[in-house]
Amino acid sequence: MSGKVIAINSSEKKGEMKKPVSIGNFIKGHGLENDAHAGNWHRQVSLLGQESIDKMIDMGAAGLCAGNFAENITTEGICVYELPIGTKLKIGETTQEVTQIGKKCHAGCEIAQQVGDCVMPREGIFTIILEGGLIKAGDSIEIIE
Repeated sequence: MSGKVIAINSSEKKGEMKKPVSIGNFIKGHGLENDAHAGNWHRQVSLLGQESIDKMIDMGAAGLCAGNFAENITTEGICVYELPIGTKLKIGETTQEVTQIGKKCHAGCEIAQQVGDCVMPREGIFTIILEGGLIKAGDSIEIIE
């Protein structure tokens, strides 16, 4: 099973939608360089499938795009939330390990306020960076373990 990267997204502050960047530098044991959520913890990088974003659009949440759910990597072609914790992924030049599936949505989530629901708590996943490197839109996502 493989997929691809649709977008890399970053924000300087927590609790806000992320904006697409052309290329992301992912640092071992830290996450996406200059992203508010990076750090020495188990949720260094967040991933969400374009398919999940499309579900929200189909529910009437028009105008949503990559980064709106504060995900660092928008994916396509792989059901990320069905990957078991501990799964290792090769994404671009990086190697990542799935550490968490879903999360409790924080109070004041911009998407939930705008459309009444947020898919990230159910279908977003989190990883740590085992091997750093660059990732850009179009890069492949391969399950390696």
